[in-house]
Amino acid sequence: QVQLVESGGGLVQPGGSLRLSCAAAGSILSINAMGWYRQAPGNQRELVARITSGGSLTYADSVKGRFTISRDNAKNTVYLQMNSLKPEDTAVYYCNADGVRMASGSYYYTSPDAYWGQGTQVTVSS
Repeated sequence: QVQLVESGGGLVQPGGSLRLSCAAAGSILSINAMGWYRQAPGNQRELVARITSGGSLTYADSVKGRFTISRDNAKNTVYLQMNSLKPEDTAVYYCNADGVRMASGSYYYTSPDAYWGQGTQVTVSS
């Protein structure tokens, strides 16, 4: 099994910054893609940013130039640096991992499942 543990959410004033972290734990050999999604009340969950093991980046238009995603492949950890935060960034942020290559004894396989963290609240308010 794979567990994603997030940290770094909280309350910040408009224009402020936060850094989210998400560490994946389990019998993991590698992870193809890790990303961050968010869900505000009454809204669907949406992609914020995504990074592959090769460094390919995807950002939502609403966060380009303000948010930066990065990862440490050796630690199976992904980060989201959020700058110039706006009230509309308020949401629960979820970490995601897919294309997880795992070991079970001497058997290696790529899990067909996508994994999610428990979510961390980010509130931008004065």
